[in-house]
Amino acid sequence: MLENADLGKLIIRLTLGGLMLFHGIAKLLNGVGFIESELASHGLPAFFAYGVFIGELIAPLMVLLGYHTRIGALLIVFNMLVAIALVHSHQLLSLGGNGGWALELQGFFLFTAVGLIFLGPGRYKLKN
Repeated sequence: MLENADLGKLIIRLTLGGLMLFHGIAKLLNGVGFIESELASHGLPAFFAYGVFIGELIAPLMVLLGYHTRIGALLIVFNMLVAIALVHSHQLLSLGGNGGWALELQGFFLFTAVGLIFLGPGRYKLKN
């Protein structure tokens, strides 16, 4: 029988990892040119853009599978902080067209990953 808390942690892992993975796949298919140009505009080396594959492909897979989940979640937190700093900092106190926080998607990824760091993977995970 599934324990409710462990089932809840599994749902959080599948949601966070699955939704973030779509972003990584899009960058894998379409490239990271946008991120390279954002980094360059901030005086940072463009090759740092390839770090997005750690934060949006490897880390989500770790979270999905429950393999070193807390490390995967920490990588997602770092990825989101960089994304917010580089691209979205001007929206921190803004509302979107529908009345919600302009950064609600980024906030979802960031704060769900923070929560997962504290919660851990739950019982249904790869052994690590």
